Amino acid sequence: MHSNQIKTSAPLRLFLSRIKLPILAALVLAQLSSAFAQDNVGDDSTIMYSADYFAQWAPVTALDMINRIPGMNIESTAGSPGSNASRGGRGLGSGGGGTVILINGKRTAGKNNNTQSQLVRINANQVDYIEIIRGTGGELDVRGSTQIANIVMSAQQSNSSISYDINADYYSDSQTEPGGSLSYSAQAGDLNVLVNASAEPQYEHRESFERSVLGDFSLNDTVTEDRIRDQTTYTLSTNLDYRFSDNTSARFNALYAENDNPTTISRLTLNLQNTANAPALQREDIPGELSNWEIGGDFEHRFSSGARLKTLLIANENDTSNTRERFDVFGDGTETQNLFLDSSNIIQERILRASYTMDLIENHNIEFGAESAQTILDSELRLGLPLSTGTPSEEFGGLVPSTVPNASTRVEEIRYEPFLIHNWRINSRMSLETALVYEFSEIDQSGDSSNKRDFSFFKPKIDYRFDITPQLQLRMLVEKIVRQINFVDFVAVTDSEDDDSNTLAGNTELRPDFWWNYNLLAEYRLPNDTGVISANIYQHNHKDFKQRIDVSSSPSNLASAVGNIGSGVMHVMDLKGSVRLSMFDMPNVLVTTLVSVRDSEVTDPFLEEDRSFNNYHRGQFDIGFRHDIPAWKMNYGLKWNNRFDGDLKRWDIDDIESDTQKPFVTAFLEVTAFSNTSFRLDIDNLSDSPQCRERERYLGHVRDGILEELEKRCSNTGRIISFKISGNF
Repeated sequence: MHSNQIKTSAPLRLFLSRIKLPILAALVLAQLSSAFAQDNVGDDSTIMYSADYFAQWAPVTALDMINRIPGMNIESTAGSPGSNASRGGRGLGSGGGGTVILINGKRTAGKNNNTQSQLVRINANQVDYIEIIRGTGGELDVRGSTQIANIVMSAQQSNSSISYDINADYYSDSQTEPGGSLSYSAQAGDLNVLVNASAEPQYEHRESFERSVLGDFSLNDTVTEDRIRDQTTYTLSTNLDYRFSDNTSARFNALYAENDNPTTISRLTLNLQNTANAPALQREDIPGELSNWEIGGDFEHRFSSGARLKTLLIANENDTSNTRERFDVFGDGTETQNLFLDSSNIIQERILRASYTMDLIENHNIEFGAESAQTILDSELRLGLPLSTGTPSEEFGGLVPSTVPNASTRVEEIRYEPFLIHNWRINSRMSLETALVYEFSEIDQSGDSSNKRDFSFFKPKIDYRFDITPQLQLRMLVEKIVRQINFVDFVAVTDSEDDDSNTLAGNTELRPDFWWNYNLLAEYRLPNDTGVISANIYQHNHKDFKQRIDVSSSPSNLASAVGNIGSGVMHVMDLKGSVRLSMFDMPNVLVTTLVSVRDSEVTDPFLEEDRSFNNYHRGQFDIGFRHDIPAWKMNYGLKWNNRFDGDLKRWDIDDIESDTQKPFVTAFLEVTAFSNTSFRLDIDNLSDSPQCRERERYLGHVRDGILEELEKRCSNTGRIISFKISGNF
């Protein structure tokens, strides 16, 4: 077998052997479930929770309500994708595989201003009921999700309320940062309005210590670094929903945010090779500016035949810029600048999607339409160095301008995606969704580098769901996913991870990578709303997989960039549980657990040997609980997260890095008083856990094996204590 091919036979056998677990669990649970019933599970496996269900816990927001449901744990913000290799696909119809939040059966036409972020802004007294939808069908507003949480609002003709948050964060360096938000929601006839303004502290003080030895294991130096990011995110957003008639409705949303992140760094280096030398002191100023805006809207009309026409439009822009200036500081107070690095990136995106949904014959439904998208990146990078030759420039901090390849670039992608989705309700317990999607796109790069290329992908999907009982569901999914390109990988950018490196090269030949996803999920909802347990196994077969590759101009001028390296395979087994301790007469204690085991394999482009994916950990074990005390209107909880260390590594052209982290613990205590006011205390990083990185630096190319230096760096942000008061009137 050729060296750059992946041996998939053994992983495939491993994957097939793992499939036995959820199938066996499903069969056993099917027998158990026949003896029980759960009164809020319908025949179609949809679970409904009325507002009365949550009354005992005195919730203030819709987020408080949904987090009381077993199997649901939604953060107060939309969050970010995981750091592992297989992340979301392209297109608004790509699903996502997790939990999707709808409000009155609709999702918000937005990415930054999405439906999930609205949960904390919706008052609990505005919610009529919440339903958890585990099936699929043509009447749904989303596709491909494991489950859907639909927040159904009360049908009041006139209603308005104001909700507020006042919070303060206390950090380990005794810094206190205030924050808060104010939301106004109103319902007047067929119009719903939600307006929110917020200021959230994102301050961070990170202390790091690094010790290094040379290739012969003699002492080299120590580096002590103090990094402070003084950031606050200011956001103004609005969501409008209007029903023109029983069959016609429209939604509009808008968002603007500023989250500048000025950063200061002080760095003290002690030379251990010659302790007679005085410690070297450096400081950095990085005045970062970040802002983004987004507008979106959708229009829907239902015809008398039951068919539905839906259009959706999104436009957004993210503007990021920072100037990094580094100075050597001497004992007499004088300074000498040794680095000027200015970068700016503006990413614009416009998406238009239109679809028509109709019934063909009984139990058969189709949706067809098209999506188009335009994405543009304008990138600029300027580097100034204290060179002995050349003319210094004030525009480069008084240093000599240094040429950076691919530093001033514009990248534009135009994508079109026609699709056809067929839903078949096979019987009352089985459903099958089949999607046929064809994507074709053009990527045009201009500026310092010029390149234009066309791509096309056929992306089929088969999603089969079998409700063995209303409580027990088995899901099998096969789909092809094309990853959304990170346009920054096309261009030169700053290197924020390595103090000895200033910039990272871009790759003008980068192609979209894709993978085949084979997924098997068994989920069982325990009787009497006791909880949810699930087993999920999936395999991803990657093609044109992206890792760092060699783009060196010569053996003496080594450089690497993100590039396509061929095939890769990964396997994941997740076991989850969310169970109330009713068997111990503690029904108000909800325990959540996750055990995840992961494996991956790819051929390294530098060493030409099999290894795991970059930044891909072996798995994790998490456990947490929430205890509600309704009589006191109080709840508290704790979560312990432990990642399996040993394989979270990054391979590059001249170094290899590995990360480790101690278990991470968070805790909270919340009390509701004065009918609708909650007081909440959160402690982040209760365990005061450091993150450590070990780096092997090589002299020349890593394949030559000439070890130059070994570094071990540990950093910590310390505990963060947050106090928040929330209420509405």
